[in-house]
This record gives sequence, C-alpha cells and structure tokens, in this order.
Amino acid sequence: MELHFEASGDGEPLIVLHGLFGSLDNWRSISARLSAHFTVFALDHRNHGGSAHAAEMDYLLMAQDVVEFLDKRGISHSHVLGHSMGGKTAMQLALSYPNRVNKLIVADIAPRTYPPWHEKMIAGMLDLDLARFDSRAQMEAALAPAVPDLPTRRFLLKNVVRKAGNGFAWRMGLEQIKVNYSRLTQAVLAGEPFEKPVLFVRGANSEYILETDFSEIRRLFPRAEIKTLRDADHLLHIQSPQEFVHLVTSFLS
Repeated sequence: MELHFEASGDGEPLIVLHGLFGSLDNWRSISARLSAHFTVFALDHRNHGGSAHAAEMDYLLMAQDVVEFLDKRGISHSHVLGHSMGGKTAMQLALSYPNRVNKLIVADIAPRTYPPWHEKMIAGMLDLDLARFDSRAQMEAALAPAVPDLPTRRFLLKNVVRKAGNGFAWRMGLEQIKVNYSRLTQAVLAGEPFEKPVLFVRGANSEYILETDFSEIRRLFPRAEIKTLRDADHLLHIQSPQEFVHLVTSFLS
C-alpha cells in the first residue's frame, strides 16, 4: 500500500494519522505548527484522501501500512500522533512494532471496542446519488436526515470531488469502508504493553475516552499521561488547536 502523504519541517520525524472520513487535509494547519519543531509526515490512510482504495481494512493492516511507509524512506523509528481511527492505528503500531515508535500521542480514542456509531452516516452517504447534484449545498440538504449536524455534513462532504468531465464522486473508498466498518469499531490487538512514553489527549465534552477507560489505557500503556482539553469534544485539534499543539510539543520535547 503506497500511502499519499505530505512532508514538512526539519527535525525528528513525526507521523500524523487522521481519523475516519478524514484526510491529511484536515490536519494541515496543525502539521504546519508542528513542523516548526519536527519533520512532519502527514499520511492518508488506505481508502482515504489521496491514498489507494483497498478491499480490506483493519488496524493491523493500517499499522503495517505505516511500517511500510517508514521502511521506504529509511526511517527506523518515529514519534507518532493519531486521532480517532488514526489513534487506534497508532496504538496498534506501538503495540505490534514497539521499536518503530519513540513517543506516542493518541487524540480522543481509547483502545476498546466502540458501538457502530457511524452506520447511519455511512448509509446516508451511500444513498446520495451524486450524479443528480449541481452543488455542495444540494448535497448538504440531502444528507441532513442522516447527518443532522451541519459542520459534520460539511466535514464528510469534503470527501466529494469534481470529476474530470462533469459531476461529482467520492474520493474516499466509501464502499470499502462500509464493508470493513465492523472491524474499525474493534479494540486494538494487544500483546505486550508498550513501555515508552504515551500521551492521551481527550475532549472534556467527548464520549470517546471515559474515566472507565483509564485502567485499560494504563494496562496497555503503563507510562501513559492523560490530559483533558476543557472546551473541546471529539474534534479537539480543531476546537482547541493552540492548547493541543502546546500539549503535543511539550510532551515530545
């Protein structure tokens, strides 16, 4: 799997992994800030952004994608930052390939299994007949019954691109994500604990990392710190970017 990526900055390597339905585009401003201190490699996961589509998708495969990315560039080890789905990929990478990860930052996701919260969202996106739309505003209105929150609809529809001739198409592998979605809700595959420094950052208004998750986090990551951003929910890097970057750079320094 050849992952699409953007590189910026100079210093120790830092891999940045986005969440479900996202892409490196959603992290460009954070990557730019972090590139003042590190060589930032922002990646697109398989079936996302500019990366290729693949029939199979799970956390072990996506961790292997990152290892392949590092190998092709001669990077023996790196800091890794992942949000949501990318956070689970980062955890799997650290647990399966501990020698490839220096320090780990996990943004608003725990290592456990989650309910299928996105099923209705995926069905709503697949039900959109993109051929009949002339504008994104029309798509936003059509997606509203499945996704009532307007900012979320706009986030999802960033994955719609204009075709070379006319009309629109999904950039991400939406059908492949649907087929593999149950695998993406599962817990990471745990072996030996990851003994290096780890920072978990959660949003105070998010349900993705609860206090009941702390014991499992510390079992798998004994040196974990857990920090809470007071005015943020799941998209904490967007809602509190300055605080988020400060936590990340302080931890990695």
